[in-house]
Amino acid sequence: MKENVQKYYGETLSNTQDLQTNACCTDSDLPGFVKPLLAQVHDEVLTRYYGCGLVLPELLDGLTILDLGCGAGRDVYVLAQLVGEQGQVIGVDMTAEQLAVARQHEAHHQEVFGFSRSNVRFLHGYIEHLDELELADSSVDIIVSNCVINLASDKGAVLREALRVLKPGGELYFSDVYSDRRIPFALTQDPVLYGECLSGALYWNDFLQLAQKSGFMDPRLVEDRPITIDNDGLAARTGNIRFYSATYRLFKLSDLEQACEDHGQSVIYKGTIPHHPNALVLDKHHTIEAGKKFQVCGNSWRMLHDTRFKEHFDFYGNFDNHYGIFPGCGMGIPFNDATGKQKGGCC
Repeated sequence: MKENVQKYYGETLSNTQDLQTNACCTDSDLPGFVKPLLAQVHDEVLTRYYGCGLVLPELLDGLTILDLGCGAGRDVYVLAQLVGEQGQVIGVDMTAEQLAVARQHEAHHQEVFGFSRSNVRFLHGYIEHLDELELADSSVDIIVSNCVINLASDKGAVLREALRVLKPGGELYFSDVYSDRRIPFALTQDPVLYGECLSGALYWNDFLQLAQKSGFMDPRLVEDRPITIDNDGLAARTGNIRFYSATYRLFKLSDLEQACEDHGQSVIYKGTIPHHPNALVLDKHHTIEAGKKFQVCGNSWRMLHDTRFKEHFDFYGNFDNHYGIFPGCGMGIPFNDATGKQKGGCC
């Protein structure tokens, strides 16, 4: 299947218009500050974009970011502007043709950004085997990925390697495609369905369990949307399986609990994160307004206190007391259905 994916993205697809579904190209509505950054990216790089979300977490200045499955480099070059000349963005991809496009325009982007040196690096290899690319333990602040992990044959290895290279308090912030049930084996062998980011999608509950098993104890859903397969032939082959584009953030924090536990804690957001003066969206269930005391579970408290977000919050409480499960926690599919109605979720 790796060879099929390499051929699909290296030879079959020459630009975004060659995709047969919208699964690999469902970009979010772009925030205003992102549009001028995209305008700085070379047109050839933009036309080879195959992402399914927006992978731009907050507070990136000066950080080292790793992009898993960077393709022709669209997200790398947007992130390069946000980390600045003192930061670094490393792109990894297994498709030589895509990397050739990314590397071809490296000098162009350095000049357009006004940097005295390039702050990007592109590596040819597999996202399941970052160790073969000499990426050291605890060497990366943030890992991003845009509609690529579904294409990996060993998704557990991807998550384990991500945990290894992340610094303590770092995060894996990525968009991908998920399904509402496990994909039948026969469909996983279909090169077109796999290349279109459908038959390699993880059943959402298998993903949550795999993430926890890999060391990311409390995956947080940031946003999601149902995917429509606007191709009658492919839709008939997938039957009643429903697919979703979703963005998750997974923090590398050793003390996270398996459930959202109530310790009587709260935070106040100072409104000091660039581009987020009024509120910070930690995840789909935590929009924290500036200046207002906001109750949080122990895990959310750690995600803010033990990470790069700390200086932007005031913290109240500790872990001396315990009041049971945080109100609102539950199980069930976390995504919205086609009508926008949420099916379930956590606190």
